Amino acid sequence: MLRTHTCGELTKKNEGQEVTLSGWVNSRRDHGGIIFIDLRDRYGLTQITFDPETEKKVTKLADEVRSEWVIQVTGKVAVRPEKMINKKISTGEIEIEATGINVLNKSKTPPFEVNAEKGFEAGENIRLKYRFIDLRRPKLQEMLKVRDDLITHIRAYFHKHDFREVQTPILANSSPEGARDWLVPSRLYPGKFYALPQAPQQFKQLLMVAGVDRYFQIAPCFRDEDPRNDRHFGEFYQLDMEMSFVEQDDIFQIMEPLMIELTEKFSHKKIVNLGKNGRFIQLPWIDSINRYGSDKPDLRFALELKDITDLATDSGFSIFDEAIKSGGAVKALKVEDGAKFSRKEIDELTEIAKTYKAKGLAYIIMAEEGPKSPILKFLSQEKSAEIIKAVEAQAGDIVFFTADKWLVASQSLGAVRDKCGQMLGLKDNNQAAWAWITDFPMYHEEDGKLDFAHNPFSMPQGGLEALENKNPLDILAYQYDFVLNGYELTSGAIRNHNPEIMYKAFELAGYSKKQVDDKFGHMIRAFEYGAPPHGGNAPGIDRLLMVLNDWESIRDIYAFPKDGQGRDAMLNAPSEVEPKQLEELHIKIVKED
Repeated sequence: MLRTHTCGELTKKNEGQEVTLSGWVNSRRDHGGIIFIDLRDRYGLTQITFDPETEKKVTKLADEVRSEWVIQVTGKVAVRPEKMINKKISTGEIEIEATGINVLNKSKTPPFEVNAEKGFEAGENIRLKYRFIDLRRPKLQEMLKVRDDLITHIRAYFHKHDFREVQTPILANSSPEGARDWLVPSRLYPGKFYALPQAPQQFKQLLMVAGVDRYFQIAPCFRDEDPRNDRHFGEFYQLDMEMSFVEQDDIFQIMEPLMIELTEKFSHKKIVNLGKNGRFIQLPWIDSINRYGSDKPDLRFALELKDITDLATDSGFSIFDEAIKSGGAVKALKVEDGAKFSRKEIDELTEIAKTYKAKGLAYIIMAEEGPKSPILKFLSQEKSAEIIKAVEAQAGDIVFFTADKWLVASQSLGAVRDKCGQMLGLKDNNQAAWAWITDFPMYHEEDGKLDFAHNPFSMPQGGLEALENKNPLDILAYQYDFVLNGYELTSGAIRNHNPEIMYKAFELAGYSKKQVDDKFGHMIRAFEYGAPPHGGNAPGIDRLLMVLNDWESIRDIYAFPKDGQGRDAMLNAPSEVEPKQLEELHIKIVKED
C-alpha cells in the first residue's frame, strides 16, 4: 500500500497513529538540522518533520529531496504545539514525525513555482505548455472540483425532475447555426465531410419527436470562432435541455430554481433582483435595448438610457437633426457623479461608442457653475434646459448622447453605460442580477435583405397567421435568453414544430422549399410524423462558473485549454500530418505563395 491516508484528512483525532502518506514535495525547509517537508496531494497539505536526533538516516535522505519530487513517507501523527498551529490548512493542528522515506520519482526543476499563487505570475504560454504541472496548484485543483460538483448537482436536479440524459452524436452534418463548423473529412466517402456539432439542437428536437419528452445532456459543442476571454476556443460545454408539451413559462419554471440553487451553492453572490413571487424578472428585448442599450444588460446598477428624440427635433445641432430626419433616434444617458471624468476618460468612452458604429459621443458636463459642453453653442438655451430637465441632471452629473439609427444609438450608448458602471465601481461582485430577456424579433434587415435575427427554428408568435399577414420586422419569436451580471448565459426558444409554418418562415427569409428540404429535410420529415410542441435552452456551463465566481479567464476552468490564439501549447496542436493520411482522405494542401 503506497498510502494509508491522503494529505488532507489527518487531524489531532489521529494522534499517535502510524500512517503512510504519498505525494509531491510542496516545499522543504531546513531549521538547524531538523527538516520540514510540506507534502501535497489533491486533498491538501501535511507537514512532515525529520529529526536527525531520532532518525539520522531518514533525515539525511530527506535532505536530498527537492520541490515536486514524488515521495512516500511513514511516521507517527503528532499534535503541534499551540503556537505552531497553522489555521490556514485543514491539517494544521498536526504533523507527521517521519520514521521512513521512499523516493518514488524525482523531478526536474519546474519552469515556474507550484506551491504558491506565484504560479499565476508565469506567462500563460509557459503555464499551458506545462499544464500537467500548472494543474497541481491548489487553485486550479479547486476549479476542477467546483466544475465537477456543479455538473453533479445539475445531473441530480434534472434526474429528480424526471429528465433523461441522452448522448447525441459528435460526428454530424454541417448546418448553418451562426458560426463556422469544424469539418471532418470522410475517408470512406471522398469529397464529403462530417461536422462536429455546434450544438445538439437538431438532435434534441428529434428526441422530442421520438417521445423522450424530457431530455438533458452535458453536451460538448464545437465552433470555429475566434478566441475571447469568456469563450473557450474550439469547444465548450453546455447544459442542453428540451421538454415536450410546454409553453415558454414551463421552461422558465424548470430553469429558475436550478439557477438559484447554483448561485447559492457555487458562489458568494446574493441574488438581488428576484420579483415578489421569487421569480426572475422578464424584460422584453425591445425594452432591454431601449432602457439599457443591450440584450444582456448588467442589472446590478440602475443607469438607464432615455429616448429624447422628440425633444431633440429641430434642435439646431446638425448631428441630432440629421439622425432624426433619416428616421433615427437620439438617446441620452445621465451618469451621476460623472462630471469628475477626465478628458481622457471621456475620449475612451467615445471610442467605445464608435466600436458599436456610433459616429461619436456628445456630452454635457453639469459643473457647479452651470452646464459645459462643445454642443451647447449649437443648442438654444431653452432647448438645452429642456433636455437637462428631461434627464433630471444635477450638478456633478454628466449626460452622454448618441444620435443614429435606433439600434446603433441604443447599443453604442449601452456600451458606454456598461463602462461607466465599471469606472464608478457600480458592479458589485457580491451581487447576482438574473433576468430573462424575452420576445426577440424573428427577423432583421441587413443591406435590404431580410434574414433570421436569431434561431431559425423558433416558433413565431402568432404562428402562420402572423407570417402571412404582418410586417416581418414586427414579428416576434418565442425566443429568450437569461443573463447574469452583463453576460448571456443561455439562449432558448419554443421550437417551430409545424412543417407548414417552417416553410413559410424560411420563405420570408429568402429560402425556397427545395433549399429547406436540402438543408433540413430530416427535420421536416420528422415533423410530418406527429411532432409535439416543444422547447428548451442550453446554458454554457463554463461561462456560468466564470461569472458566478468572478474567475478572470474561462480557459482556467478547462483541464487542458487552448491558448488565446487557439493553439494547444502542450501538444503543439494544430500540427501537420503525414502525407499518407492526407492521401487516404483525398485531401491536397494548397500552400499560398
